[in-house]
Amino acid sequence: MSTIFQDLGAFVAALPPLGTLLGLDLGTKTIGVAASDPHRMVASPLETIARKKFTPDADRLLAIADSRKAVGFVLGLPVNMDGTEGPRCQATRAFARSLSGRTPLPIGFWDERLSTAAVERMLISFDTSRKRRDEVVDKLAAAYILQGALDRIAGMRRASEDAV
Repeated sequence: MSTIFQDLGAFVAALPPLGTLLGLDLGTKTIGVAASDPHRMVASPLETIARKKFTPDADRLLAIADSRKAVGFVLGLPVNMDGTEGPRCQATRAFARSLSGRTPLPIGFWDERLSTAAVERMLISFDTSRKRRDEVVDKLAAAYILQGALDRIAGMRRASEDAV
C-alpha cells in the first residue's frame, strides 16, 4: 500500500534520489501515460490506455511502472479554473486511493489546469490532423503534466541547495 501526498514537497521527500516517475492524465475514456528519465529532467509521452475497468487499467499502469522501474506516480489533478475541486478531481482522488492499495509506490498530484488545451493548441500549430491529435493528445498531456511537476521539483532542489 502506498502513500498519497497532497503536497509536492512531501511527495519528493518520500522518493529515492534517482528514479523514473510516471505521469498520468486520467480521462473518462483514456489514461495518458508519460515517463521521466531517472534523473527527473525530461518527461516523455509513452502511451494512451483505453479505459476499461479499474483492475485492468491498474494492471497496465503497474506493468508499465515495473518495466520502467518507476519510483512514483504523478497524477494530473483537474482543478477548476477558480481553484475549486469538482467531480473530476474527486474521481482522480478516488482512482489514486484505489491505485495506492495495489502498489507501494508513492502517489503525488499536480495541478493540470489547461494541460490538454495547451497540448491541443500546440498540435494545431503544428498543423496536426484531428485524427492524429485524438491519437496523441492524452499521452502528450501526461508528459505536459509530468514536465510541470519535474520543473517544480528541480526548482525546489535548487532553492534548498541555495539555502545551504
